[in-house]
Amino acid sequence: MGATCLILSMIEDRHTILRDLTLEQPIKAFREISMDPFGDGHCKVRLANGREMTALELQDEICERVETYAIKRDIPGDQLEALRLWRGVLTQLRVDPLALADRLDWVAKYSLIESLRTKENLPLTDPKVQLIDLLYHDTDPQRGLYHRLASKGNLIRMVDESRVQAAVTQAPETTRARMRGAFVRRAKEKNRDFTVDWVHLKLNDQVQRTVLMKDPFKSHDDRFDRLLNSL
Repeated sequence: MGATCLILSMIEDRHTILRDLTLEQPIKAFREISMDPFGDGHCKVRLANGREMTALELQDEICERVETYAIKRDIPGDQLEALRLWRGVLTQLRVDPLALADRLDWVAKYSLIESLRTKENLPLTDPKVQLIDLLYHDTDPQRGLYHRLASKGNLIRMVDESRVQAAVTQAPETTRARMRGAFVRRAKEKNRDFTVDWVHLKLNDQVQRTVLMKDPFKSHDDRFDRLLNSL
């Protein structure tokens, strides 16, 4: 998220140019890269300007430009930390990708699958392997393999469990999620029928009152206050 935030900031900055790193066929490149998870040179994607790069080379170049951008700007500390972690991951991918199993989700799952395949000499199509693929993402703490790894201290966590649980019911105060969360909570308390998506808050009553929230960073709105007070 931190790296993405920095890249978006660069794109919004008129003095920063990233167009020379535009992919010729983004969807095709995405599929090709997915077949070369470690980006070790087996797959090169073509840029719009004719250059060919591996996914790792492309990320290296983007990261280098972000680092240059960060030096010239007043970047928040959490984004600087994200940049440091990003660079560390790119470096480690060239040295020993499997060493990242404690911090990269896909490497952790890959390690589990490969461990099972090696132990029992199984193909990727074996039902046992496919089950591991599914169980890794099971959100039930008792069944999910991710949760088992985390409980054993095999995964590095950015925040503790108490903050994770708080985020389940407490929306960020600085985005429209604050209004969305408050609306859902109040509507449930009042047993009202409602519909919610990213940009709409709607009461499914005779009037069909609706509030449109287009700005993701707007956390307060008079129209929302009136809708909430009407419940």
